[in-house]
Amino acid sequence: MIDITEQNFQAEVIDASFSTPVLIDFWAPWCGPCKTIGPLLEKLELDYAGAFSLAKIDSDEQQQLSAAFGVRSIPTCILMMSGKPVDGFAGALSEGKLREFLDKHLPSAAELEADEETELAQQLLEQGDSSAALDKLAQALATNPANDEARYDYIKLLIGSSLLEEARAALAPKLTEIPVGLRFSAVAQWLDALQFAATDPRGAWTPEAFDALIAQDKRDFDTRYAKSRVLMARGEWTAAMDELLEIVLRDKKWNDEAARKAMVAMLELLTPPKPKAGADAGAKTAGGIELAGQAAPKEDPQAELVSRYRRRLSMMLN
Repeated sequence: MIDITEQNFQAEVIDASFSTPVLIDFWAPWCGPCKTIGPLLEKLELDYAGAFSLAKIDSDEQQQLSAAFGVRSIPTCILMMSGKPVDGFAGALSEGKLREFLDKHLPSAAELEADEETELAQQLLEQGDSSAALDKLAQALATNPANDEARYDYIKLLIGSSLLEEARAALAPKLTEIPVGLRFSAVAQWLDALQFAATDPRGAWTPEAFDALIAQDKRDFDTRYAKSRVLMARGEWTAAMDELLEIVLRDKKWNDEAARKAMVAMLELLTPPKPKAGADAGAKTAGGIELAGQAAPKEDPQAELVSRYRRRLSMMLN
């Protein structure tokens, strides 16, 4: 439990909620129901052993925070996750009702364990140990097969390690879903490009060989598309997207919009992961409190590349 003021609100509530859900309890010393629910919330914070953090806000002393969240009566509780309010309630609930509220949103023990394995995998990747990272991600999926973040990272790392059959096996369950999630559709496109480059005779062509054919017919979309797949397989992403844009420019509907779909897949694969801290929250918190002196974060080169190509694709489709 921590007492919250305007000074520590950003760090202890907004930023902290990106890693652990934060339950805000708006209370006041004179409030009778607050004296009932307060000890229950403190007990549950201990019982849930780190699954959430309890943040206490004295609504009399922190009126700006209360106003920012539209608090009209106390006690009022608001659950924060990933920098945003996701649910809340007013009034003093029983312990059973409080547990129902928390269980609706908080991860299970298996999910928490899988998240820890995923975090460890990321640290191992940053240290250059991709083999150990693969093991950790495999453990995360074994613990919680529904962890799509771990599955996506696992598939991408398998592909990057040239373990394509293993990647297809890990991807297979997601391709049966309707609709297929964008990021899993994207890695499917990547796998297909790698298979094309390995099995089609054009997989060994140089860019100049493709260009010689394209020069004879600017609308030779089959050759342009094949070139983009080979470039994608070789990791030459911008060159691949440039070729796809040439198809979209001339015939956006060609081959059931194959060029657009491949372009969207590449953009998804190139999109940097979202930061796990609140550093990109901008000049306001989720509660609408102005943060004095906070400069807008500079966009990193990878994100800028993705933004630029998204704009180019959008312009050609409109």
